[in-house]
Amino acid sequence: MATDKAQTWVYSEEYAAEREAVAAAREVAVELGAEPVTTGVGATLRMLAAVADARAVLEIGTGAGVSGLWLLEGMSPDGVLTTIDSESEFQKHARSAFHAAGVPGHRTRLIAGRALDVLPRMAAGGYDMVVIDADVSETPEYLDHALRVLRPGGVAVVVHALWHDRVADPAQRDADTVVMREITRVLGETEEFVSALLPVGDGVAVAVRR
Repeated sequence: MATDKAQTWVYSEEYAAEREAVAAAREVAVELGAEPVTTGVGATLRMLAAVADARAVLEIGTGAGVSGLWLLEGMSPDGVLTTIDSESEFQKHARSAFHAAGVPGHRTRLIAGRALDVLPRMAAGGYDMVVIDADVSETPEYLDHALRVLRPGGVAVVVHALWHDRVADPAQRDADTVVMREITRVLGETEEFVSALLPVGDGVAVAVRR
């Protein structure tokens, strides 16, 4: 029997309810042009953080705090979210979003700066989960750092892994699509990760460090 994939996708995206604080942060993100994760992606991040019982999460790309709020919901109650973004304006709004959601100040650490300048200072093996949602061209380098900072059994997540439905089309050869296509290929082939590619939102690549 034929399946209406578009209808199924919408149903899946709307499956999880979004809290008011997250919806408010989403509105701000859209106004800023910060491109927040979809509700389906947010719910996936929350679930992965819960499965990992994550106490230390590193996020590359803060935006206006939408993904951070989803992560904090799934993390251990004593967990700390460290999030990096080069846009100080985004982080200002993310901090406000965390405060509005009632997140205690000690549970978030916001670092303003270029991720590739900050990541070398992150502790090796010190994180349960790394979420990558930043400059696509630098994603391969982010993954190198993720492998270094993740503990064994830790989870790496790449958002926008299907890059606007272009990755699956071999005729699409723009630079960002090629990078994401290569990222998904490497994650699928490397022996250092157990990976899966999820068709949620704009695509989510998930990889568990062996």
